[in-house]
Amino acid sequence: MIRFLVLLALLVVGLASPSHADGRWPMTVTDALGRSVTIKAKPKAVLLGSGFNLVALSLIHPDPVSLLAGWSGDMKGDNPEIYKDFVEKFPKLADVPVIGNGTGDGLSMETILTLDADLAILANWQADTELGKRAIDYMESIGVPVVVVDFNSDPLKNTPTNMRLLGRILERDEQANAFADFYETHLKTITDRVAAHPEPGPTVLMDAFPNPDRCCYAYGVGGLGEFIAITGSRNIADKNLPRQGGIVSGEYLIAANPEVYIATGSPGGVYSGFSIGPGVDPEEARRTLAEAVKNPVLANLKGVRDGRVHGLWNFFNAVPLNILAAEAFAHWLRPDIFADVNPDASLNEINERFAAVPFRGAYWTSLK
Repeated sequence: MIRFLVLLALLVVGLASPSHADGRWPMTVTDALGRSVTIKAKPKAVLLGSGFNLVALSLIHPDPVSLLAGWSGDMKGDNPEIYKDFVEKFPKLADVPVIGNGTGDGLSMETILTLDADLAILANWQADTELGKRAIDYMESIGVPVVVVDFNSDPLKNTPTNMRLLGRILERDEQANAFADFYETHLKTITDRVAAHPEPGPTVLMDAFPNPDRCCYAYGVGGLGEFIAITGSRNIADKNLPRQGGIVSGEYLIAANPEVYIATGSPGGVYSGFSIGPGVDPEEARRTLAEAVKNPVLANLKGVRDGRVHGLWNFFNAVPLNILAAEAFAHWLRPDIFADVNPDASLNEINERFAAVPFRGAYWTSLK
């Protein structure tokens, strides 16, 4: 009888554990593409289709590397300094199997098959391709559910929603909700103030990876381009290019004559001469931005002549830290109403409250 009561007590305790008590598992969620995905149990062996999504996990989990069964090498290749910081904090990251290069067609099905994964997380730009869809079908056929997240195509709407989704899946609801609340509160400061000051802001060119040998790839209204519009400012490429942006001619820029110039770049100037981002010294960021606008077409634009020249880390378009880009845009484009908005202070708060690995380096800069 005593033995029966002990077993009954253990069973009751097991049923009352958090994962069972809230009826969380199996869990069915709706991902960023509107797909219904069922996950049988709490994930313990996760595949990251894009290495940049480790940043998202690190904002809600104290040891995100402990969750990984495999990941793609895009963050390591594009931003080696942020990879170095993660490896310094979590040495086991160096041994995590690499499953691809971060593109939808770069996933190695052979490698994935050898890993005992229970969840795959893909970025929207991977999943929204024909080869990406085949990869999803393959992983689901071998019993690995796939969740797609989006911090890129519609960041203002999707970032807090996707962080809450990840928090629910990983049983990190409290931390994920806190970050999403932080994001929404900071965003509301911008949108409320713009609503109270509906007069138009300046015209803006946002130039991705400025290159002295060509001109220019302008951001459209999607991705980071959204952060121009929420300040009440006007993107000169908002009507003539695809949502994500595209190449514009020097003649087009001269005719538009934007009042503000914003460049995006990466550490070490991998894709252009402009170096900015994780591990970059602020002076290097300013110096290389000044070199970038010596391009004859850019040098004659009103924004460059007036010294309204700014730059930021391009990969804000892949991580939930993009609220910092929104604050930088607000401060640069509408200083009359956003003098008190300070992305440096916000980054410090993120590092203190959320980041498993603090983010260091020059993520934005201005010539003045």
